[in-house]
Amino acid sequence: MEDEVVIASSSTEAGIGCWDLRSGAEHLRYRSCASPSHGLVSVAGRFLASSQLRDSSSSSGSVLCWSWNKPQIEVKSFPAEAINPLACNSDGTYIVGGGVSGDIYLWEVATGRLLKKWHGHYRAVTCLVFSDDQSLLISGAEDGSVRVWSLLMIFDEERQQRAGHLYEYSFSEHALPVTDIVTGYGGCNAIIISASQDRTCKVWSLARGTLLRNIVFPSMIDAIALDPGEHVFYAGGRDGKIYIAELNAQGTSNNNYGLHIIGTLSDQGKGICSLAFALDGSQLVAGSEDGMVRVWDTKTHNIIRVFRHAKGPVNNVLVIRQPPALYPRTSANNQASVARRHVPLPPPLEKYTSIDEHSDLNAFITPQPNCDKLYDATYTTFHSMNNQINELQQHGSSGASELEMERLKLDCKRSMQMVEQWKKMYENLHQFCVGELLNGEADDANLTLTS
Repeated sequence: MEDEVVIASSSTEAGIGCWDLRSGAEHLRYRSCASPSHGLVSVAGRFLASSQLRDSSSSSGSVLCWSWNKPQIEVKSFPAEAINPLACNSDGTYIVGGGVSGDIYLWEVATGRLLKKWHGHYRAVTCLVFSDDQSLLISGAEDGSVRVWSLLMIFDEERQQRAGHLYEYSFSEHALPVTDIVTGYGGCNAIIISASQDRTCKVWSLARGTLLRNIVFPSMIDAIALDPGEHVFYAGGRDGKIYIAELNAQGTSNNNYGLHIIGTLSDQGKGICSLAFALDGSQLVAGSEDGMVRVWDTKTHNIIRVFRHAKGPVNNVLVIRQPPALYPRTSANNQASVARRHVPLPPPLEKYTSIDEHSDLNAFITPQPNCDKLYDATYTTFHSMNNQINELQQHGSSGASELEMERLKLDCKRSMQMVEQWKKMYENLHQFCVGELLNGEADDANLTLTS
């Protein structure tokens, strides 16, 4: 079993807590952090970043970064406005932030460059999450809308002009602000679930862009977590209960709670502010308004561990693999001791973009598969990649080499697809020839018999 750590932050000045999931021991307390909901991220396990609640005396926002082995803030960034949610792709190449104005910002981590800014919503952005294949960004906002963005389209003006808008889908069925969003597996064929202050969670299909299920809860829902098997999801309510809702059942319900709700986890505590699954999917970590972090066993429905974080609400919890820098110094593992050496963090995030708005594509985003037109999408992807490589090389960005590697991977994938096609054609031809040969032999035998 891999070592995992629980990371939690609060809207109060309680810093960021970090505990060992199995032993419960606290590793380190990172200082001076008052984060909004969904404002804490682990950037590919390399360092921590958190947006900060806006200071009334400041017109801009701030994003702070910490190394794993130092409690002090190491890098401070000051975006053009206060940032609520933060998200990063799985490789830690890009950080995305949602502003209080409804604008969405995308930065390159290695350089701090602001690559793109666009108006995403009419009111403050509250949630940001990447799809599992990193090709889509899903955002939620105080205006009640949920929007799906193809990051390839965000950097492709030609596709934008053809589509007439930036987003792939815009869902506006929520009546009140969106509080949380989770996405399943499957890229463009995945489901997404959104929670709102209107006491509903809605399940959407990315393949069809339609609402699949609407579930009404007895309480406002501030946090959701999707079971890794995607059979159920957990919804944390302001009444202190974690509701268990079924995704596949047809109309089953617990009469005490409502349609599709099959049970709860509850210890009579205060409201649930944040939820996250452990990597094995058997433990659910919940942050509450009372400043406590509770670890639930989803099979037995029992609390197996409790961490005390702060007096205020724990509005962010993450569960990640333990970074090498957090292993004890006395460890016999040489790699762990080497990893404890201080690694410089990347530079601050730019306040304004330094890239010409009229230039071609400025960054490489994992190409989004087109489920209907695979070969056209592949051609478009290669054309876009060539433009991106040229542009990145002109700017001297380290992303050019990463993009070159991704292009080689895509080229290899396309070659493998062609190999599979040739194999299929060979099999069909082989079957045809064998069939013709057998038919010919049968005809010869019939002629011999008749003669």
